[in-house]
Amino acid sequence: MNRKLILGERIMYVDAAATVNCIFTARIRGVLTLEGLIYALGKIQQKHPLLGVVIREDEHGRPYFVSDIKIPPIPVQIVERQDDDHWQAVSATEWHRTFDVRKGPLARVIWLRSDEVSELLLVLPHCICDGTSILTLMRELLQVLDKPETVLIPYPSFESIHNFIPDALSSNWKLKLKLWLLSKVAGLVLALKTKGPQPVQGKHYMIRWKLDKTATTDLITICKIENTSLHAAFSLAFMEAHRHVMGAASHGKVICPVDIRRFIPEIKQDQLFAFAPIAELSMSNITTDFWTKARQLKTDLTKAIEKMDVRKLLLTSEYFHTAATRMVDFLKKTDGTHDVTLSNMGKLDIPDQYETFELETLYSPSAAFPWRNANTLVISTFRGQTDFSFISCESFLEETKARAIVRKMQELLPINPVHEPVHQ
Repeated sequence: MNRKLILGERIMYVDAAATVNCIFTARIRGVLTLEGLIYALGKIQQKHPLLGVVIREDEHGRPYFVSDIKIPPIPVQIVERQDDDHWQAVSATEWHRTFDVRKGPLARVIWLRSDEVSELLLVLPHCICDGTSILTLMRELLQVLDKPETVLIPYPSFESIHNFIPDALSSNWKLKLKLWLLSKVAGLVLALKTKGPQPVQGKHYMIRWKLDKTATTDLITICKIENTSLHAAFSLAFMEAHRHVMGAASHGKVICPVDIRRFIPEIKQDQLFAFAPIAELSMSNITTDFWTKARQLKTDLTKAIEKMDVRKLLLTSEYFHTAATRMVDFLKKTDGTHDVTLSNMGKLDIPDQYETFELETLYSPSAAFPWRNANTLVISTFRGQTDFSFISCESFLEETKARAIVRKMQELLPINPVHEPVHQ
């Protein structure tokens, strides 16, 4: 492989000195071995092309994924487990432990080890993975750990984003001229908006909580009765809670990453990919009940997804590479017009029972974004329980206010009892 990062990957890359890292944690009850972990990670590394690359920059500073046969195996760091919350402190460290992108590999595992219970923290830079990708890697890791004879079939990497763009679109000279002009205008606008020093980003923190099976089942049932979705209910509850706590500073808007695989079937479910198109949802100011608003949000999200022309979006992004650095600066310097980036992974497709161990729980992935607006809420459901991870930083949203937002969000959902968020 020798291809430039697409724009979405480039923004998540940030730069070689500060990768944005995703951490996905599994709690396992049973006996694990270092040899088994190393073997399983070796099989995974052989399957996925992006686990066999380094990142190099050309003379213009544009980063490229480059295959390298000298990349070492994915490392495993063993740490003696202290207690049930130890993984949270380790996650906070891993958010900011930059990968050596010039040497690789672009993955590592932290094993919090004890006699009966372990946590496995799978850590990857966001520029090579989205939520589906990191879930796939965890699923494969556990499969091979349990059954070493499991076969993982390698797949070829795409060499250019144009592999996904129809000829009729990429050869449209009117569209290309329009995009070229737009990119020049965007470059000028971003140059004006990114003047001045970057603000100092405060300490990142994570607030997390789970709904038990009963609360999760009740919420699913009510959403079905009200003809809406969990995603709409979560989005609305957060926006309402944010407005309750933040008042005029609230925008009443969430942005939601959408799995690109639903638009481009050439990218398979078990293949690594990092770019996710974004759908925006806004809360209506019309005074009405919660569920009426939730139904409207569900409709709005469906329409937003149906309108997406992702192949055209990929082509458009190719014209904005020269503005990529300014885009990153813009995200670091501006508050944005949204209250949170909300990623709902839904029900995680991964077994909980294995022959040699039990997957006790999975914690929603986390990432500490270096943006000025670092508000991120990741939600997932496993073994009938819904898990929430809210990450932000003190310089944008004080943790005391974030906790007030979370408490209000829980109050707005039909959940009883309200569980106190876990501190990190």
